[in-house]
Amino acid sequence: MSKGVLLIGAGGHARSCIDVIESAGLRVFGLIDRDPTMVGGDVLGYPVLGSDCELLKLAKDSSGALITVGQIGRPKIRVSLYEKLTSCGVVPLSVSASTARVSRHASIGNGSIVMHQALVNAGARVGVNCIINTGAIVEHDVEIGDHCHIAIGAVIGGGVRIGAGSFVGAGAIISHGVSIGSNSIIGAGCVVMSDCPAETFMKRSA
Repeated sequence: MSKGVLLIGAGGHARSCIDVIESAGLRVFGLIDRDPTMVGGDVLGYPVLGSDCELLKLAKDSSGALITVGQIGRPKIRVSLYEKLTSCGVVPLSVSASTARVSRHASIGNGSIVMHQALVNAGARVGVNCIINTGAIVEHDVEIGDHCHIAIGAVIGGGVRIGAGSFVGAGAIISHGVSIGSNSIIGAGCVVMSDCPAETFMKRSA
């Protein structure tokens, strides 16, 4: 992978992704961002090569692409970017930090990132274009749908099912065997002990 990975999104999440990519022994080709005023600048020493209008050209010039736009709540932007790439034959890379623990009996979908100190245990399946953020625990036999974000320090108990497009906030706990419907938002610090339908919005009580 001599050319390196193109990062799509040049904000705060991209900075964390750069550290993960470096730890995995991969090179960064450069970044793009929807804000054209960022072009010509850099993020952690890597050049911002273009804006979204040059996405496909730069993706094909690189050795691979990773969506590094963050996700708080709905994944609309990340989904749109993923679909744009894949519709043109560009399959985003999956990357795991050197400090993450991903079981060889687990599977990580294309375009997903497993960040520092995260655990993905045996039998777990993570969909495409997901973020398993710093220190998150994804226990055995969990199924996480496409385009989900499991935020920092969240704990997903064994056998949990999380529907596509969902967000599980920092420090949230999903109890063993629970199912969370698609496009749900589980706020930071929530404890979920029973099944939730699609489009659930849960906020921790004060």
